[in-house]
Amino acid sequence: MAWRLRRRVPRRGRVWLLVVLAALPIAAAAVVAVAFPSVAATTCPGCYGLERLAPDVYAEPSLPPDRKRQVVATVEEAERRVRDFYGGRQTSPRILACLSDRCYRRIGGGGERGVAVLNRAVMLSPEGVDPVIASHEMSHVELHARLDSGGAQVPQWFDEGLAVLVSGDPRYLAPETAADRCLVSTDAALPVTLDAWLRAAGADARTYAKAACRVSRWVTANGGPHAVLDLVRRLNAGETFGAVTKM
Repeated sequence: MAWRLRRRVPRRGRVWLLVVLAALPIAAAAVVAVAFPSVAATTCPGCYGLERLAPDVYAEPSLPPDRKRQVVATVEEAERRVRDFYGGRQTSPRILACLSDRCYRRIGGGGERGVAVLNRAVMLSPEGVDPVIASHEMSHVELHARLDSGGAQVPQWFDEGLAVLVSGDPRYLAPETAADRCLVSTDAALPVTLDAWLRAAGADARTYAKAACRVSRWVTANGGPHAVLDLVRRLNAGETFGAVTKM
């Protein structure tokens, strides 16, 4: 027979242990809120004073009716662009829209117009409450959700160029009626990783146009948006990006 020595914890010690254990989730939440406010805000918009305007659409409180309608209309149009390109949507990211810089800083935003958070939510700055910016970020969420099912990835330049194409951003692409939508083309290598992309785009704003050009020409040469769906299917099946696109 094996004997086990049991040490009794004094009652006072047990009480303190329970207090510490109960406080751990609160402490963890506080750490997340301080270190990663965007994650905390998209998880609990109400905790940051945002109010619900529509399902999964939040904005700062006390906006006049016309500004509320602007936010909702922006999201609806952005959803339409993503849906039209992909032939449907598999995602419905939570949208946090700020119409003041103070609001955007409070939820963890920086100098960008919009940003996708953990591929499950989108934050929009005052300059980002626009269908182009909103659909650009939603495209990131949609693409990654479709790829994550198989653990596949695409180069960052393709992800960004595709988002420009989905959003129809006139800063980086010619209108759809143009025979060639490219504004800036290049045969040089484009940034593959996120860090490399941020450095390149920060140094040269034309980086977006270059990526959009390459993606646009590939999509057109391969029959349209369904080429992206085929790319996702083949990547999830284990093929490499280079082998599928031959880029």
